Amino acid sequence: MSDPTDDGPPGETPIQRALRIKQAALAAKPKPPRGGRFQREQAARKAAGSTKPWNS
Repeated sequence: MSDPTDDGPPGETPIQRALRIKQAALAAKPKPPRGGRFQREQAARKAAGSTKPWNS
């Protein structure tokens, strides 16, 4: 499960090591495209001046 040959910075605690490995695993996952139609629609809806986003 754990890789004993994975050397991090000296003095790294097990929690810091686990966090570093987790962040590396998350960064390696493919990301969805950004700035698509959905994001533009959400931005336009918010820019319309609605102070209550649950009404949109």
